[in-house]
Amino acid sequence: MEVTRIRARLSELLAEYGIPSAAVGVLRDGEVTDFAVGIRNVSTREPATTDTIYQCGSMTKTWTALAFMQLVDEGKAGLDEPVRKYLPGFRVADPQVSAEVTPRHLLNHTNGIEEAYGDPGEDDDVYERILQNIAGAPQVHPLGHTHGYSAALGYAIVARIMEVIDGKGWDDIMKDRLFGPLGLTGTSSRPEHVDQDRAATGHLIRSLDEGPFVSPLAYLPRSFGPGGNVTSTVRDVLAMAHVFLDGGKASNGTRIVSAEAVREMTHSRVPVPDPYMFGAEWALGLIVCDWHGETVYAHDGSTIGQNARLRILPDSGIAITLLTNGGPRESFSRKALNEILAELGAVTIPDLPEPDPALKLDLSAYEGAYERPGARYEVQADGGRLWLTLAVDPMQARMLGRPERTTYELLPVSETHFLMPSDDPLEDTQTVAIYDFENGAAQYLHTNCRVHPRAGG
Repeated sequence: MEVTRIRARLSELLAEYGIPSAAVGVLRDGEVTDFAVGIRNVSTREPATTDTIYQCGSMTKTWTALAFMQLVDEGKAGLDEPVRKYLPGFRVADPQVSAEVTPRHLLNHTNGIEEAYGDPGEDDDVYERILQNIAGAPQVHPLGHTHGYSAALGYAIVARIMEVIDGKGWDDIMKDRLFGPLGLTGTSSRPEHVDQDRAATGHLIRSLDEGPFVSPLAYLPRSFGPGGNVTSTVRDVLAMAHVFLDGGKASNGTRIVSAEAVREMTHSRVPVPDPYMFGAEWALGLIVCDWHGETVYAHDGSTIGQNARLRILPDSGIAITLLTNGGPRESFSRKALNEILAELGAVTIPDLPEPDPALKLDLSAYEGAYERPGARYEVQADGGRLWLTLAVDPMQARMLGRPERTTYELLPVSETHFLMPSDDPLEDTQTVAIYDFENGAAQYLHTNCRVHPRAGG
């Protein structure tokens, strides 16, 4: 790979998007190439290196799922056993869900349980407390009915199952089952274990003229641990990716999981209602993408000012990770990854679809409000076109210097899929699915992997 050219192009993209730094790692046929560009903190101006530690955000879910599959291999856990087999007191508002939800539902985000777990604190019993706090949690959708991403709750329940089975805390489980056997030196799950002399600082951006500023939240709460709190380096991320390219083995020859566990993680899939932005299907701790006929496994992650991307191309023997301390910007990641993929002679990421102006839709079927706590989408027809207004939390809007309500036009791609372009230079075009029609009205809106039911439905 021509690293000099890719470094120069990545520097241009960082400047264009106001992202302070990026680290890139490429694993190809067992060999690793890595490099870093930019600074890890705009205040100190310290340069990022290949040893810089970034927050992986939701890429953590791949790590957690991999560790859980070890328990499956050992016969200690089953993907399709009721959660209550391991957590007898497990209960949410819906009695049927309480009795029937399984680890598979949690790992592939089809459990439908609202993330209503309050503040479980920062102590070692955090995941036990989460379970106590969700006794009244309602359903966003019926169990198994549709995909709807769970940022923290689903994998916190998985973590509690792991704790009960292994008799130790989730952080120790990850260290003993994965970080140690993989030979990782820059990966941890707790902020206090991070070497601050190597840690990247997260950054946000309100305008390109102002540039990036240090995030007011250094780390996500501990409740996000199994779903979002792993920190790592590009080489350590690739050590985990190696497991999927080599049938469950680490690069040092250690067997992490069985080949059957890798097949289960990659082939147990559910469709994603909005297939264009991230991938068409969701497996166990992995997104499944179709890039011009080649299957690619992926997971992304975002914290408050840091972002992570992982792409695994088994047919090409390639894994790529991109870690940044700014964003997220999908167009940045797409451009950066495509530069690397093209340099490798590999398949590249498909473009978003084009709108179809010939489509004739009954716009009234889409109109209405779709909401979850913290997010409300209002869809209206006007002038023969469809519009979406996003209402965000006032505190979040103030922090980012954004309006509390923003309206976008929805451009139809099909009867259920839309593009949502933005005039804001800090926003990328998004994709939206509005689907599951009953009595002439759509029941769900799915965007950014999250599902939002029709209000009052």
